[in-house]
Amino acid sequence: MALRESERLEAEALDAYSSIVTRVAELLIPSVASLKVMQDVPARGPGGVPRTIGRRPRGSGSAVAITPDGFAITSAHVVGKTTEGSATFSDGRELSYRVVGADPLSDLAVVRVQASDLAVATLGDADALKVGQLVVAVGNPLGFEGSVTAGVVSALGRSFATQAGRNGRIVENVIQTDAALHPGNSGGALVSSDGLVVGINTAVVGPWVGQGLGLAVPINATTRRIIGELMSDGRVRRAYLGIAGAPRPLPPKAARLVDRRRGVEVSEVVDGSPAETAGVRRGDIVVEVDGAAIEDVADLQRIMVADRIGRAVQVTVLRAAGRVELEITPRELS
Repeated sequence: MALRESERLEAEALDAYSSIVTRVAELLIPSVASLKVMQDVPARGPGGVPRTIGRRPRGSGSAVAITPDGFAITSAHVVGKTTEGSATFSDGRELSYRVVGADPLSDLAVVRVQASDLAVATLGDADALKVGQLVVAVGNPLGFEGSVTAGVVSALGRSFATQAGRNGRIVENVIQTDAALHPGNSGGALVSSDGLVVGINTAVVGPWVGQGLGLAVPINATTRRIIGELMSDGRVRRAYLGIAGAPRPLPPKAARLVDRRRGVEVSEVVDGSPAETAGVRRGDIVVEVDGAAIEDVADLQRIMVADRIGRAVQVTVLRAAGRVELEITPRELS
């Protein structure tokens, strides 16, 4: 019996969906490795001198190869403070790797696998994603290598907090997806239907908060810069002002004065920081840095890059006296 028109269209849609997921899986699985992270076992020798007596597994995750000669992206929390481990690929090879650099404040890391012929993934641009768009997660959940799940972009513009020592940062423009993610997926690829890596899977929320809710750090101009710095220098240098704050809307009169609707209100000024030296006060509202509008904390974070370390920047703040121009020379965030 012939299918009714609606059933025929549904079958065609399912075939198209299946074809996309299958094509993405075939393209990406060879580029995604299962990481086995190893850490030293510390001990005390004669006289209490620290020494290492062996190595043991610390955990596992995933990584995405981006160059044939071994560079791969993963999550900073996957490698932690370790320096090496092994990477297993879908062709059966288990290869050693070393950690090139990790940036806990973006939850991104780069490792170098001992190989010269890796199948590589192509990076895309998460800024072009739309809510509802099909995405495929490729990784190694719970140690099951080469696993693929599919879903949609559930939301864009999410954020989550990261911490490195006393320094905290908000990772902005995080991708939320309902593609099933589990422990071990971290560091794996979130891929668009055209086979481009648009995110690095980083977190799973649930089951006590929201089962089936996963997050991925986006691949965009900001994170490409971070990845490039990790590959070349092994670390990410950031400029530091020494303030903490939160976005707030501007009163109508202040908004007209600076032609802005929002700014970042300073809630804390660190003692001895560049901001304190320049005269920034609690309650000031930062609205502009070097001519760039500051409407939320993410705007401020994007501007505080290595190029501004040790170079005076012009900062516009609003306070009771009106508009105030300050000159601040950022230090390097340690």
